[in-house]
Amino acid sequence: MKVLISHPTSNEFNRSAAYGLLEAGLLSEFHTAIALFPDTMLDRISNIGPLSEIKRRSFNTSLRPLIHTWPWLEIGRQLASKAGLSKLVKHETGAFSVDAVYRSLDKKVASRLRAAQQKGLTAIYAYEDGAVFSFPKAKQLGLECIYDLPIGYWRAARRLLEPERERWPDWIPTLSGLTDSDAKLARKDEELALADRIFVASQFTANTLKDFPGTLAPIEVIPYGFPPVSARREYSSKTGKSPLKLLFVGGLSQRKGIADLFAAVENLVPYVELTVVGLKSTNNCKALNDALERHRWIPSLSHEGILKLMREHDVLVFPSLFEGFGLVITEAMSQGTPVITTERTAGPDLIEHGRNGWLIEAGNTSALQESIEDLISSRHIIAQAGQEAMEAARKRPWSVYSRELAQAISRHHDQKEGLSDINMKAY
Repeated sequence: MKVLISHPTSNEFNRSAAYGLLEAGLLSEFHTAIALFPDTMLDRISNIGPLSEIKRRSFNTSLRPLIHTWPWLEIGRQLASKAGLSKLVKHETGAFSVDAVYRSLDKKVASRLRAAQQKGLTAIYAYEDGAVFSFPKAKQLGLECIYDLPIGYWRAARRLLEPERERWPDWIPTLSGLTDSDAKLARKDEELALADRIFVASQFTANTLKDFPGTLAPIEVIPYGFPPVSARREYSSKTGKSPLKLLFVGGLSQRKGIADLFAAVENLVPYVELTVVGLKSTNNCKALNDALERHRWIPSLSHEGILKLMREHDVLVFPSLFEGFGLVITEAMSQGTPVITTERTAGPDLIEHGRNGWLIEAGNTSALQESIEDLISSRHIIAQAGQEAMEAARKRPWSVYSRELAQAISRHHDQKEGLSDINMKAY
């Protein structure tokens, strides 16, 4: 079996998937917009201030012989974003929008499939919004279509987030995910319908696919891995004399439950201090702007900077209302920072309530406040939960995810081949 994997912007879970396939001898090609390797022109370009974020697209050199890159549209997107050229990066319609980057790579992959098949390709692995051109072409060629859904299904998102219009009307401008066009949503459904196998990273994401109005391929849950565990972690005084240091990391949208977070914290000042790290989803939300004025806000940090900040805080609070996984959960746990999160994340897959973190009901502001109050009055349990969180992280590094995904893909292929052999014998 040989697999072509593609992802326009790449990230930790996509790279780990590629490494897993490579180590298992299953990787045929890897297509992405930007891949940074040492001592290349792109490496030098990344030293230019506005393009420094390209460094986040660094890859292990073992992948270099198999990587195909298409960088210019993505570089244009980053430059336009930095320059404030909003029309060029406008959702769906901008010439350098994320949607345009995804469509472009998807078309490139589709045009590549026949040649790759002649070299032994048997399957294609693609992510949401990146398969509407390549999957139909793969079907024509008899290739397997493997689909990865990192975020929950859109119909479930609308069902679960619609109540926010009444709960928090002042925060509606932050819910940009509800603005996808009918055409884009139809493309998402087309991709899902064409998949021969679907992988998700949490049971919550798997459950959202129950809203799909049709029959889907088998769905398998393989949680992502944890970053390396912090070598040292110190905890603040157990006496509770200093404020409890809370941290939120993520996009500043009510999809992440930030209205609930700000409301809960407002009732607990001066017993808590809240630090918020994340970019605004919009500048046109007065409620968000006012809330940020009252707390420490850091728009952006490097990955290492975020991990360091996590070690400096007592608890990560991540009250998301709709989250395919929530990588900040694993990042915080790896640094010994226990997490308060909801059942609409990977929390239930990773956290044992009360032992290595805490689970609350999504959208329940009172439950969130009570969970924080319990920690204010019982500070000693934070260190215990933090140590247990690190133990959980040690057991599941990214290499485990890489291996499990490769094994699952290989197993699915073998099962399909076995059924094909049975059918041929029957014939």
